[in-house]
Amino acid sequence: MQYMQWANGNAELDRLKRFCIAYEYVQAEKIRDNALQGVEEIKAKISEIDDNTERMCTEIQEMETKVAKLTAEKEASMGGEMHSLSEKVDALSHDLVKEASVLKNQEETLMTEKQNAEKIVRSIEELKQSVEERASAVKNAEDGAADLKKRVEDLSKSLEGYEKDYQGVLAGKSSGSEEKCLEDQLENELNVRRKDVENIKNSLESLSYEEGHMEALQNDRATELEMVQKLKDDIRILSAQLANVEFTYRDPVKNFDRTRVKGVIAKLIKVKDSSTMTALEVAAGGKRVTIIPLNKIRSHPVPPRVQNAAIRLVGKENAEVALSLVGYDEELKTAMEYMFGSTFVCKTTDACKGGCFYRRGGGDLLRQLHALAEAESEFTVHQKRLSEIEAKISELLPLQKKFKDLKAQLELKSYDLSLFQSRAEQNEHHKLGELVKRIEQELSEAKSAAKEKQLLYEKCVNTVSLLEKSIHEHANNWEGRLKDLEKKIKAIKAQVQSASKDLKGHENERERLIMEMEAVKQEYASLENQSVSLEKQINSLTLEVDEHKTQIASLRNAHNHAQSELNLFWSKLKECDSQISSILREQQELQRKISEINLERKKMENEVKRMEMEQKDCSLKVDKLIDKHAWISSEKQLFGRSGTDYDFVSRDPRKAREDFEKLQAEQSGLEKRVNKKVMAMFEKAEDEYNNLISKKNIIENDKSKIKMVIEELDEKKKETLKVTWVKVNNDFGSIFSTLLPGTMAKLEPPEGCRFLDGLEVRVAFGSVWKQSLSELSGGQRSLLAISLILALLLFKPAPLYILDEVDAALNLSHTLNIGRMIKAHFPHSQVEILFCVHCGFFERRHVQ
Repeated sequence: MQYMQWANGNAELDRLKRFCIAYEYVQAEKIRDNALQGVEEIKAKISEIDDNTERMCTEIQEMETKVAKLTAEKEASMGGEMHSLSEKVDALSHDLVKEASVLKNQEETLMTEKQNAEKIVRSIEELKQSVEERASAVKNAEDGAADLKKRVEDLSKSLEGYEKDYQGVLAGKSSGSEEKCLEDQLENELNVRRKDVENIKNSLESLSYEEGHMEALQNDRATELEMVQKLKDDIRILSAQLANVEFTYRDPVKNFDRTRVKGVIAKLIKVKDSSTMTALEVAAGGKRVTIIPLNKIRSHPVPPRVQNAAIRLVGKENAEVALSLVGYDEELKTAMEYMFGSTFVCKTTDACKGGCFYRRGGGDLLRQLHALAEAESEFTVHQKRLSEIEAKISELLPLQKKFKDLKAQLELKSYDLSLFQSRAEQNEHHKLGELVKRIEQELSEAKSAAKEKQLLYEKCVNTVSLLEKSIHEHANNWEGRLKDLEKKIKAIKAQVQSASKDLKGHENERERLIMEMEAVKQEYASLENQSVSLEKQINSLTLEVDEHKTQIASLRNAHNHAQSELNLFWSKLKECDSQISSILREQQELQRKISEINLERKKMENEVKRMEMEQKDCSLKVDKLIDKHAWISSEKQLFGRSGTDYDFVSRDPRKAREDFEKLQAEQSGLEKRVNKKVMAMFEKAEDEYNNLISKKNIIENDKSKIKMVIEELDEKKKETLKVTWVKVNNDFGSIFSTLLPGTMAKLEPPEGCRFLDGLEVRVAFGSVWKQSLSELSGGQRSLLAISLILALLLFKPAPLYILDEVDAALNLSHTLNIGRMIKAHFPHSQVEILFCVHCGFFERRHVQ
């Protein structure tokens, strides 16, 4: 193996080496030739650039002379009246832009509020539809629960009847002296059921969940949601009113630490007394500094000596330093002393000795900021409380589910216990015992009576014989009837438990839907209140926008009038300005072109130097390659041709260089380890071994695939048969019950067998299952056969069925039931019936 690798590697190594050298030679020649041609082209371009530069410099000098002449003429024509008019226009324009900006903010706020109102209206419509859907779902759940409740009652009656029959059979068997008495059996079963009920009650008591706890938490969550939404609206409205207090900026540098910017002063303080808000606004508003650097600002707080003097003159309650009336973080102390430390706040004019403050109940800005801070604080509290409630609800969800399951089990077990207690109280064994005692008493009285009662005595003896015979017959057939009744009772109990569980599920679903509907109604009412509030706010904003538009229109008229007067002056200078501007643009364009041309010339000079050096290096390289590799001269005509060993298009030269270096290193290692005499025999043996292994793997893979396919087909066959059996069995029972009301039919495997071993037909009239189909009449067997055939056809319904004289062996009532059955079970198929001349069926063909 190593020998072949080494031999093949030598050949490949030689090919790769020649390929790489050829590519290197071709590239060097290409660069050399291109460099010679490129140098001449670039030198010609440099000469052309020099001529253009000289021509453009001459044009620029001529333009400068012309601009100086036009500028002198313009300055001579401008006077003081135009200057004052221009200032007036600028002032009006500034006011107009300012008012337009305010109007734009108001219109954007109004548009936002309208959009919010539209969203709320859409949400109200969606919630209204949701309420209707949930109401419909509640009604459907109640209807389903009613149907299940009726089914549970019917099954309970059937169970009670079967249990009576069961007790009758047990009573007949227990008359033997060696059997355990029925009362002991009933008492044991009753104790088992009582123990099950007690265990479920203990599980309920040990569960850390109380009924109604989840509903209370959901009500609290709805309340908190409403409060959070209200606070969100309040914060949004207050934030819109305080838009001028918001401070937004872009990072001056990348990865700027935004925590170093603390924010606007008005949002960093907490006013202790709302009556001082106006004075604090006046004190802070007098500062003309936009940004306060904490490490450079110098404050001049009121000295303690001056504070004490003011307290002595007017009293502590009448004059306080503004800094003591606000709360702030300690790191902002320097800025707060700068803003409020040098100002006194007095309550009366007498106290401030003719000062400028009159108490008017507090400043609007600080009062709004105070309200915003309180709203945000309440929002945080309610948001936290809402999160805690939702966390509790998440924790209680599994407990609530477990509680409902245990409660449903408790109700089911309690119901089962009550049924069993009722059955025990109605034990027929006692009734039969009392009947036997009464008959024996009558018999003893008859024996002791006179001869005239001999007839009565014989009658009693016959009655006793009949009863003993009946008891004996019941004892012989006891085991079969007991198994049959146990099977029926077990099936009915399973149906009762399933129906009760479904009924409990429907009731839980109805309660959940009612709670969801109430929550949606509360949210609907909350959104309606928000809609009314937004409508009022929109109306107020609309009035403000209209007033502002009127004010802007007045400003625009004044601006237009002043602008028209200014335009008269500007029209005289327009031609001069346009000429100067045109000349300056041309001059700037020429300067730009000169700069670009000079830059391009410098690049070209550098490129010429680089290409000359490159051309020299490549020439030397080509000569060296030819001297070192003599084969280049004879094969260079093949370099780069397709289909040859030197095809540089189909093979990547860079990849070839990497392969060459890698293969060269491998060959160096292999050359020392190869045994050249043994490799020929090894190669033959290896080929034979690989061929056998490949054949073996193919056979094993085919074998495993065949096994997997067989197993998969077998499982699919079983699954398909089971699905078909369940579907056909349900349709068979339903069709037969429709054709012959009061009966039941089913397909089930024989006792002790699976459905794959075969199925047999079972028929029941009322609650009694027939042991054999021979007990049925001819018409009943015909209906049974028709039901089975139609059930098989219904498994994959066809669009058209033709029934030929299905009524031949049936009476009138059975033929009428065929029409009802077709209407109920074949709604999507067309059924054509060919019947015999049967007067009753033909006359009633349209009744169905």
